[in-house]
Amino acid sequence: MKVGVIGVGSMGQNHARILSEMGLLGGVADIAPGAAKTVGSRFSVDHFTSYGEMLKRDFDAVMVVTPTGTHKKIASDAIAKGKHVLLEKPMTGSSADLKALVALAERHNVVLAGGFTERHNPAVAFARRSIQSEAYGELITAATRRVSSMPTRVRDIGVVMDLGIHDIDVLQHIIAKTPRSVYALGGRTHGTKYEDHANILIDFEGGETGFAEVNWLTPMKVRKLALTCRRNYVEVDYMNQSALVCSSTFRQIEAGNLYEVPIEFDLRSIGLKKEEPLKREIRDFVDAAERGGHPLVTGASALTTLKIAEAALRSMQTGRKQVVT
Repeated sequence: MKVGVIGVGSMGQNHARILSEMGLLGGVADIAPGAAKTVGSRFSVDHFTSYGEMLKRDFDAVMVVTPTGTHKKIASDAIAKGKHVLLEKPMTGSSADLKALVALAERHNVVLAGGFTERHNPAVAFARRSIQSEAYGELITAATRRVSSMPTRVRDIGVVMDLGIHDIDVLQHIIAKTPRSVYALGGRTHGTKYEDHANILIDFEGGETGFAEVNWLTPMKVRKLALTCRRNYVEVDYMNQSALVCSSTFRQIEAGNLYEVPIEFDLRSIGLKKEEPLKREIRDFVDAAERGGHPLVTGASALTTLKIAEAALRSMQTGRKQVVT
């Protein structure tokens, strides 16, 4: 295959690097001439200042790694030209626009994959396997924390669509049940145009609960998932790609001494095979495009994620629980 990258900011450069390592990078495009030329020269491929010029060439697929407001137009044009598309999150940020893209991709018989990188993290794969097999008992609650300081690269969306969208996707992927309703609280602390913190509670069809805490206010980076199951508590670290499994037992309790409760904890640390999630994501997309299969994150799956995120934003605005429709 010959794959092009549209948009070579920091994320786009990582796409280009991995494709180059795989021997699949055919060219890069960016409206900033200097950026396009620099990245093109670095990887010894053609560079374009117009994505339209790239789409006229014999590329089999493109990766759209541009600001959210440009997603619909660029992805639509690429699909109409018969190119397979990997569209970075939040995939337009609008469920209505994404629905239209999904339909367009079906008409042109091309793959439309979502760039929800965290779903390709080995730690998330471990969490999903554990829940589906009930290795630690039936799931009750899954809670995520994704916090860090304010980024300089984001200009056109808030923290829900930038950070929260990852964990919303992870929660709906690992729980694998239909989301029913969402209640969210959050706001703008520093007078920014969009929200910079949010707490999102999701009610799923089977009775499970998903919770996501996201913000741009914390002076350190945290990326974790906690699973409360019938038999164990499991904490997964996305960055370290590791898991901690905890269980406890009580010995005989002395009624007159509740200060020293005789409880024993069993802690087990699980090291997972470390792999770069973005590399797994790109490999998955290329395989789907070459073989005509489905990527891990399909347009339809991402559509559910976007509907949950939109419901969260509505809930923050109204102060009420919102049905996911």
